[in-house]
Amino acid sequence: MHIYNLDHVTVSYPGRIVFDDLSWSIGDHDRIGLIGPNGAGKSTLLNVILGNIKPDSGFANSVGDITIGYLPQEVDLTPGQSLLEEALELPPQLAELDGKLAQIEVQLADHDVYSDEKRLAGVLAKQERLLEEWDNFGGEQHSSRVREILAHLGFTADQMDLLTENLSGGQKKLVALTRLAAEQPDILLMDEPDNHLDVDAKGNLEAFINRYNGAVVIVSHDRYLLDEVATKIVELDRGQIEVYHGNYTAYVTEKELRRLKQQQAYVAQQKEIARIEAAIARFELWASLVVNERHIKQARSRRKMLDRMEERGEIIEKVVEPKKLDIKLNGWRGSNKILEVCNLTMGFDNDLLFLDLNFILRYGQRVGLVGPNGAGKSVLFNLLLGEMQAVDGEIIVGPSVKIGYYAQEHQTLLPYYDRTPIEFIRDTVRYSEPDAVAFLIKLLFSYDQTRQPIRTLSGGERSRLQLARLMLQEPNLLLLDEPTNNLDIRSAEALEEALDGFEGALLIISHDRYFLDQTVDEVLELKDGGLNHYRGGYTDYLEASRS
Repeated sequence: MHIYNLDHVTVSYPGRIVFDDLSWSIGDHDRIGLIGPNGAGKSTLLNVILGNIKPDSGFANSVGDITIGYLPQEVDLTPGQSLLEEALELPPQLAELDGKLAQIEVQLADHDVYSDEKRLAGVLAKQERLLEEWDNFGGEQHSSRVREILAHLGFTADQMDLLTENLSGGQKKLVALTRLAAEQPDILLMDEPDNHLDVDAKGNLEAFINRYNGAVVIVSHDRYLLDEVATKIVELDRGQIEVYHGNYTAYVTEKELRRLKQQQAYVAQQKEIARIEAAIARFELWASLVVNERHIKQARSRRKMLDRMEERGEIIEKVVEPKKLDIKLNGWRGSNKILEVCNLTMGFDNDLLFLDLNFILRYGQRVGLVGPNGAGKSVLFNLLLGEMQAVDGEIIVGPSVKIGYYAQEHQTLLPYYDRTPIEFIRDTVRYSEPDAVAFLIKLLFSYDQTRQPIRTLSGGERSRLQLARLMLQEPNLLLLDEPTNNLDIRSAEALEEALDGFEGALLIISHDRYFLDQTVDEVLELKDGGLNHYRGGYTDYLEASRS
């Protein structure tokens, strides 16, 4: 049953139409993956559903009296609160009732009230009504429901007293999700809920979504998550929506089938239009030569036929392939033994991160480095780069190895934040300014963006700039720390294609399970201070680690 409808909705900003004449319905138990390139308007669409943005035209309406909850990309929690206190914060309706019940308690303690039988009876009757409302809104079960949701999302008893300011970005998001889920809205909107989550937390999130008793709309670039939870994929692109039934893998197949059918239909129709146009030209020529009214009518009839096709919207559009990142990572062979780590130990003060790590990375290997947040994966990268000194052990880099590094938080761009992408490129390689601009445009930067300070760029744009440097440096060992975090799905796929053709070795830290399946053939798990080695991609690692 549909519980929310968008009917011919148009939304525009100055100089730009975000979407035009868009219609879409949400069912009461849908699990919808909302996808599309960065800047397509996904967050805007969520805000239309929330009522925060009023459409220029069309209607956005719920069917009946429903509630909508929203988990934004960035979450702010109250400093000084414990994790449990923050999660137990009452939703607005319960908070209002709780305040009214507190006032009743004050009245019942008032001598003038409890000594006056009539006033006391009135206050007690009001208390009874409020308690009934409290029960109807689930107030009695609120605390136990919150604790149950926290457990389902992977929080343990010893984490309940953690202060909110000491939580990771992913933990903050899950606490906010707990508060929302406790309200049990009919539609739960989630904007990038998997950002900053490690693999175990993503698994808990997937289980939570699949159990949720309501509709869920998820904006996500995590294709593995969309495969696990989505019953529909809704693609927003160039102001229009296409709905595909099934999960992400089903969407990929169906989208390609639709593309092929549209292209075939377009070719066939263009042949028919060309035949009609030729007939019109022929009849018009004959009419001009012999001034034959019949030929004039025949030409006019066929012209009207084409005009009616256009008026009814029957002209099939040519398939237009979307712009894609043009990434080329040109490595080279170099040493056979790229990297060797011997008895590596690292910690800070009395906190030991890992002990006696040993592994060898050889030419041609594609290795994924996984493990829970805080296990020390990024620290290991800093040791390999020589930016930190190990407590003990040795790192041996091959004599013909050139390392290219992609930083999760874009730290490699920090010295250039007040400079432009053009200056960044020209500092990396000897390019003229026009060549630098042409190179950046291939990576989907606009002309204006090439001339603005790097600090003003979005996360996705900064990611593309880091990839630009790797392309120009031409390393034969790539250390990539969460390279897909800020990339939309098309850009992640372009990176996968580039890595597939890369000549050299890869060591990749990633929580993007789909990306790992596409790019690595070995997995190193850093966990509990040690390394575990698994053959195959992420799916093979998952099966082996659970057996």
